[in-house]
Amino acid sequence: MTEYSAASAPSTVDDYRAPRRLSTETKASTKTTELIVFVVAILAVAITALVVGSSDTANGGQTPDPFSANDALRYITYLTIGYMVARGLAKSGSRDNYDA
Repeated sequence: MTEYSAASAPSTVDDYRAPRRLSTETKASTKTTELIVFVVAILAVAITALVVGSSDTANGGQTPDPFSANDALRYITYLTIGYMVARGLAKSGSRDNYDA
């Protein structure tokens, strides 16, 4: 417990409180365009994986799928890693002020 002398004792209750934070570390992820681009890119990869190779059975034979589910998952993983790095860089030095 902190003891104060009569000369340095806080005069009001507010003097005992920690200083108020006036800003957050950064914007929420839902307020950035990074999230929108990430979601659109994920959808584009997923749709491409579904469409490419689905009707390539002309000539009566099976043709290998040029963009398989494994490829799609690999690209989605790369996109996720890129998004996480981008968010980390965004948080490394920016501030978002609190609104009163």
